[in-house]
Amino acid sequence: MDKNKVLKQLLDYGILVSPNFFNDLNYDLNYDHFFELVKDRMKTKEILSSIDLNEIKNNFIETGNMVVQIQEQNVIINSSVKIIKSYNEPIYKKEVKSFVNYFKNRYVALRNILSSRQELQDSISISRLSRKNERESVSIIGMILDKSETKNGNIKITLEDPTGLFDVLIMKNKSEIYETAKDLVLDEVIGIVGVMGNKIIFCNNILFPEIPINNELKKSPDEAYAVFISDIHFGIKNFLQGDFMKFISWLKGEYGNEGQREIASKVRYLFITGDVVEGVGIYPGQEEDLDIKDIYLQYEEAAKYLKMIPNNIKIIMCGGNHDAIRMSEPQPVFDREIAKEIYEIPNIIMVSNPAVVNIHASENFPGFNVLMYHGYSFFYFADAVPSIRSKGGISRCDLIMKYLLQKRHLAPSHSATLYVPDENFDPLVIDKVPDIFVSGHVHQITVSSYRNVSLINSSCWVVQSGDQAKRGMVPNPAKIPIMNLKTREVRIMNFLDDNVKVLLNERLGLKN
Repeated sequence: MDKNKVLKQLLDYGILVSPNFFNDLNYDLNYDHFFELVKDRMKTKEILSSIDLNEIKNNFIETGNMVVQIQEQNVIINSSVKIIKSYNEPIYKKEVKSFVNYFKNRYVALRNILSSRQELQDSISISRLSRKNERESVSIIGMILDKSETKNGNIKITLEDPTGLFDVLIMKNKSEIYETAKDLVLDEVIGIVGVMGNKIIFCNNILFPEIPINNELKKSPDEAYAVFISDIHFGIKNFLQGDFMKFISWLKGEYGNEGQREIASKVRYLFITGDVVEGVGIYPGQEEDLDIKDIYLQYEEAAKYLKMIPNNIKIIMCGGNHDAIRMSEPQPVFDREIAKEIYEIPNIIMVSNPAVVNIHASENFPGFNVLMYHGYSFFYFADAVPSIRSKGGISRCDLIMKYLLQKRHLAPSHSATLYVPDENFDPLVIDKVPDIFVSGHVHQITVSSYRNVSLINSSCWVVQSGDQAKRGMVPNPAKIPIMNLKTREVRIMNFLDDNVKVLLNERLGLKN
């Protein structure tokens, strides 16, 4: 058996496989039968691991006298949706070295991006700074270990790389750089260009991994639509059931005016970015807010609604902090036992949080890379970054998303989110520039763009709960962003009932 030939053939079909795919391959495999089976699945654009035919039993494919195990979400038979990045690494015991290697790998990944910047092509390691003379120009790349303000009002940061530590001083009389330095957070990786002093660098420029300024604005050759929602919270008393049913009716072409129904007929992708259900035991006193108190029944309720969505619409779904998966990021795909009925829906594609998927590729078009992230770190940066805090904080998700793109990381500070310290790589690094960055968590609708990356924070399907009020979350429910992939324009369709609008305004003390 030639694994390379098998892999090449599968890649030619647009199928992604994990290394585990080859573990059980048998030399007696009937390849003609195997690839005929693959081509049949591609014709129907189904997910190999979710169809229930004679060849597929208990998540196995029988091919002649041999069985190929299909790892969960590692093989997609679908020419219009391809999983580029979805975390599916085995769980193992974490030690101190796990954290050390995790941050080293993050540093290397972001250093490689920064090194492509012209200003940093001659950057040196921190250990080599001792050979430099005072007033000599230098450039380095490091991770921020410490940040403080001097008695003269300047900002001092301590950078580290695998070779050592060094201090950098940003003078307050350099107003533009000084304002940039105010927004620096611990543990992010940056580039510094400056002049050597006595055991310190006087900073002349701060550089971030960033999105390239010439990033291409991709547009599909044909008209098709992608819809983005999140935070449905099936199982909560405040779920807007009537409004969500209007949304499903619209997807089925049964609701809205003629123009809205015409758009619905061309919807091909629905992204659900976390908090599919309300969950159980998420916060103190949550049981008082629950209509369905059993987590299994919450997912059964979710499946009941999601099954109503037309099969020609691909549903790409990740979890959030309310879902029945671990809190630490990256969050894996949903558990097959708990979310059993959702896995039986043929047009749903499960991914981790975060994940990157490619949609709508064709022979002459590379498709759109969509970065999905529920957004647990957003509250941290809404408060920790002065420029975001002063402009509205958590209500300005567009600024938070832009900030994370500039840092090329979804949670650059150690305490911004709970995380799993993978020793091999940092799954929260934004290594590939997305075309669309979609999030949720905040329960507000935000649409913006940054260097041709579309930024979308999805709305929710609940009214404000007591817990959300305590945390300053002001929901903006049932407002749905709809992107025309041919023009990249985003429309927002409002499914909120007028009676609910009155209720929300009363709670918020606003005039109707």
